[in-house]
Amino acid sequence: MNSAATFPLHAPVLGRIPGNKAIWVGIYCEVTEFVLMFLVYFIARAHHPGSFSGGPAQLSLLAGTAYTVALLTSGYCVARGLVAMRRARRQACLRWLAAAFVIGAIYPLVKFFEVRWNLANGLDGDAGVFFVTYYYLTFNHLVHVFWGLLGLLWVMVRTGTGSYTAEEHDGLEAFACYWHTTDIIWLMIFPLFYMLR
Repeated sequence: MNSAATFPLHAPVLGRIPGNKAIWVGIYCEVTEFVLMFLVYFIARAHHPGSFSGGPAQLSLLAGTAYTVALLTSGYCVARGLVAMRRARRQACLRWLAAAFVIGAIYPLVKFFEVRWNLANGLDGDAGVFFVTYYYLTFNHLVHVFWGLLGLLWVMVRTGTGSYTAEEHDGLEAFACYWHTTDIIWLMIFPLFYMLR
């Protein structure tokens, strides 16, 4: 049987901003912060082209790809959870959110091993301006991922206790907006540090 027929989709109202105003203030601040950091990146790159052309080859492309796959897959799970909630399928939503958390937690796990490998190979803050910029941007992004994982735990608790319904789930929408913003920022960081030479 078609699940969409069994559980009608409560689509968002046209013209309505998803989530709430507070999350959009937070997202605006997050984007502004990273715009400034990207400016630092491009200024540093303009002044030290040699360091930035050789830097990506020293980083693990496998680690960068793992971050990308983990974040995008986790974001997909959050989107599926939101659709499930709009169809009043709370348990399905909770399963999607749990999957999003487990997959999203791969990011800090890979970061731990990548940084450990980097430091063992002398790729620290003394290795040049490329690595100073790399650590500055990626660790700031890691902080936002941690906040996202904490937010994910919170919406999982709220989902599990029945606080969200098909008609009222602004908090879940707000979290999804934040998590997708964090994904989009990573999609800009990834090529700048791991691929662009």
